[in-house]
Amino acid sequence: MSGDDFEIAGCKISIGERKRLEIPVASLFDYTAISIPVEVIRGIKKGPTMFVSAAIHGDEIIGVEILKRLLARKELKKVRGTLIVVPIVNPFGYNNNTRYLPDRRDLNRCFPGSEKGSLASRIAHTFMNEIIKKSDYGIDIHSGAIHRFNFPQVRLAFKDSIEMKMAKAFGAPVILNSPLRDGTLRQSASALGIKTILYETGEALRFDDYGINIGLHGILNVMREIDMLKTSEIDPPPLNVMTAKSSYWLRAPKSGSLRMLKKIGSFVQPGELVGVVSDPYGDREAQITSATPGVIICVATMPLVNRGNAIVHLATLEDMAMGEEVSESSLVLDKDIDIENEDWFVNKKS
Repeated sequence: MSGDDFEIAGCKISIGERKRLEIPVASLFDYTAISIPVEVIRGIKKGPTMFVSAAIHGDEIIGVEILKRLLARKELKKVRGTLIVVPIVNPFGYNNNTRYLPDRRDLNRCFPGSEKGSLASRIAHTFMNEIIKKSDYGIDIHSGAIHRFNFPQVRLAFKDSIEMKMAKAFGAPVILNSPLRDGTLRQSASALGIKTILYETGEALRFDDYGINIGLHGILNVMREIDMLKTSEIDPPPLNVMTAKSSYWLRAPKSGSLRMLKKIGSFVQPGELVGVVSDPYGDREAQITSATPGVIICVATMPLVNRGNAIVHLATLEDMAMGEEVSESSLVLDKDIDIENEDWFVNKKS
């Protein structure tokens, strides 16, 4: 969709130009203007337009760090087409360390939005018209909610073959089938034919270099897949990429304190003990067991739970044999990362 004339929020970006701009969205009570920060990189050579966005939920700050590191990459000097980088979609939530907007709405349930609707609806409408509609592809970055930690994973609707190619190129350890949900950025983009995948990793209000580096290299890999960068420099994906058609939550069978017995990224068999919940004396324990073979893609990080709380998110596996572990040495990590300090995330083979 990149022509000679490319414009966002009244700002023109010429071929070969790299420019930062602000999309005005609203103001605070004291009339302080609030805007969405955007950086646009237009290559000299023709190619597609792709947006990458983060912090649509204001407390999911890990994506902001991923995009910060992306913007520092020298590969972007050789971009074909146009890259639109939006590190903070929800500046209200980001500045207040909260998921939501001041009107208590979830921005990712308000797309495609309306210019005459609620604050959330108006921001969604602006983002749709200024960013999404001007793109061919998109990557939206999220994390787990407060007190939930997500294993690096790409989510998409498996029925879309182009998005599946993007997901496989990304190289996250898990690819999860995630049906489109009304009101989400991904659903609204899909309705317009804009191929969009979602990357999930880490926990709200926290950074994690393991997931950050997979996300950084994943974006570059997708750019190579869609011919925005040279393919000769592609980073290899993990050796064991797991494809899951479905997932489900294991919930606390009683209130009490949680003791996890399996680590995130672990494979589990049907009926395998994942954790226990006990009373303050430790006299009565309730076991949490898996119902099907799967891999743990999210865990609760708060050990105090009420009955019915979501504890463990399990992805049911399609292509991966049971009993294997994710190989950390096969994951895409920057050379300065100490992999030995990452062994909290996966069980190593003995």
